[in-house]
Amino acid sequence: MYGKQLRLKRVFPGDRRLFSVPLDHSVSMGPIDGLEDTAIVVAELQRAGVDLVIVTKGAVRNLVPVLSPHTLLGVHISASTSLNPNSNRKVLAGSAEEAIGLGADVLSVQVNFGIPEEGEMLRDLGTAADQCRAVGLPLLCMAYVKKPGGGTPEELRHACRAAADLGADIVKTSYPGSLEEFRRLVRTTPAPLLLGGGNRLDDDRAFLALVRETVEAGAAGICIGRNLFQRRPVEEFAKRVAEILHGSA
Repeated sequence: MYGKQLRLKRVFPGDRRLFSVPLDHSVSMGPIDGLEDTAIVVAELQRAGVDLVIVTKGAVRNLVPVLSPHTLLGVHISASTSLNPNSNRKVLAGSAEEAIGLGADVLSVQVNFGIPEEGEMLRDLGTAADQCRAVGLPLLCMAYVKKPGGGTPEELRHACRAAADLGADIVKTSYPGSLEEFRRLVRTTPAPLLLGGGNRLDDDRAFLALVRETVEAGAAGICIGRNLFQRRPVEEFAKRVAEILHGSA
């Protein structure tokens, strides 16, 4: 019990907003632009001020030479690939105990709501929550609604509440469409809420405005991947994101 509390204090120290970047896309999408070499992008993100990077368990070995003692490590254990016609069905490909052995500060799983296999992924979420409770590891759930348009604000509130009520200590989800709905989503989710990036926003100003809105809505931070690591240069743009998130306190 105390281990999870201590780790959560490191993840959310005071009023500091979390700057986290998921880099687990290589399993689901392959070595896409920006993830040809995970260690290089992590080194750049660290210099910019990132707090937490989330990778697959096999990618940890490549980060050992570059990961700073001050950078938190998340290990993502939900898996599927775009080679499968049913790629929205995620399965567990690891455990909390394995993540602890790799040096993780956070375990990450994904649940895609609104598809026929939702129940199986909720069962996996419960399994991961039990494992994390046993070893004192915080659990992050990436909660997405896989419906046209990404789900209504009401559906996103339902998904996030379900994730938290089933044991997630941190919940990541999609933008609900407006600042008012974002604030409501934060209020109705009884766990720190992180904004996910979704599809790439080419307009830098629009993306930075979304980060500012995250702060204004009272969310705990961001967990955004492609909208960061596919920008060039990564380090310079990520510094602007860090200034918004870390300056909010």
